[in-house]
Amino acid sequence: MFEDLKGKFIVVTGASSGIGWYSVEELCAVGAQVTAIGRNEEKLVELSTKTGCDIISTDLSTESGIDVVNNKLGQVDGLVNCAGLALLEPCINVTGESFDQHLAINARATALMSKIVAQRMIKQGRGGSIVNVSSQASLASLVDHLSYSASKGAMDAMTRVMCAELGPHNIRVNSVNPTVTMTPMAKVGWSDPVKANSMLNRIPLNRFAEPLEVVHPIMFLLGRYSSMISGIALPIDGGFTAG
Repeated sequence: MFEDLKGKFIVVTGASSGIGWYSVEELCAVGAQVTAIGRNEEKLVELSTKTGCDIISTDLSTESGIDVVNNKLGQVDGLVNCAGLALLEPCINVTGESFDQHLAINARATALMSKIVAQRMIKQGRGGSIVNVSSQASLASLVDHLSYSASKGAMDAMTRVMCAELGPHNIRVNSVNPTVTMTPMAKVGWSDPVKANSMLNRIPLNRFAEPLEVVHPIMFLLGRYSSMISGIALPIDGGFTAG
């Protein structure tokens, strides 16, 4: 199904772990030319050795980190904004520092990465696709997720604005909004049955997502089979937000 991505130049942020890592693996497997961006250089080298992707190690929460990417990127046909942060705290204990950190990584980095990629896409003149990896937390209430939810809500709002502004250049912009996704880190974080059941009880399918159940919709939105889809926030949540 994803043969149309062969030879396409795709950038993936947050690639040193989680959904970003799996996205790079799957995109490389179908022949895309992938640039993987992350902060953990050691893990990026491991990923490059495994898949053959190009890598850029930098901190996207800073404008200087964005400049590093801007100076190294070439052609781009697609962008997956997957760099993210989740520091959980009750709303009565929220700190300005953690709130700003969430916005810097989840929202501002998405805006600035999208800017430099869209500029290239417009110059290239062949359109493109941007996929923002958001969360079910932007669509429904989750306890202890105030800062995280705010940053992901901002991401979805930016998706709609970019859809409107970039559409005339044949650049599509969409969000995917997954539930808990069972990456290695999530398996540790959700190993407590009490914690897990409190979430599973709100998911009609009664299970969490597997990584490829998120990655494959991302790849669909990057490719030609979704050529008339732009501006959506796509829940990948087993029905969590339908309730």
